[in-house]
Amino acid sequence: MIVMMHTTVGWHVELEFQEDGQHTRAVAMVRLPDGTEVRAHGHATRHHTDSLQPRVGEEIAGARALNELAMRMLGKAHGEIDAASGRVSHPIHV
Repeated sequence: MIVMMHTTVGWHVELEFQEDGQHTRAVAMVRLPDGTEVRAHGHATRHHTDSLQPRVGEEIAGARALNELAMRMLGKAHGEIDAASGRVSHPIHV
């Protein structure tokens, strides 16, 4: 009989925003179980004819930061694969 073990792992992701009415900057950070932190940044600029909608700027800047964070995590994972296997892995870009 084969017994399958299930492990639950949690990642803590934080997003912080800075806004000045025209620009929104986001910093995304994931804290991994081994204590490693990976950070990424996103930015949004309000066109001068657009109405002031801070939530929209946060969504755009936050999404861009999370997208960059995802790419950094892929790069980190592939670096670990390469180091362990002695070969070059090929990340798939979505």
